[in-house]
Amino acid sequence: MTLAHEMAFASPHITAYAVEATEHPDLARKYRVTGVPKTIVDNTIEILGALPEDAFIEQALFSQAE
Repeated sequence: MTLAHEMAFASPHITAYAVEATEHPDLARKYRVTGVPKTIVDNTIEILGALPEDAFIEQALFSQAE
């Protein structure tokens, strides 16, 4: 289970989906997927690559406040 899915499981305010880029090339193009994993938050925040848990949470949840 990915950290995004763990966050979604813990909070009713978070939803997480996993998409296989090779099976959904339209979404891969839309979100300009050039590497994986790539996490998109509210169509505004892009997190590319695997990050340590604390860094992922900070970018996913707190970058929107800026």
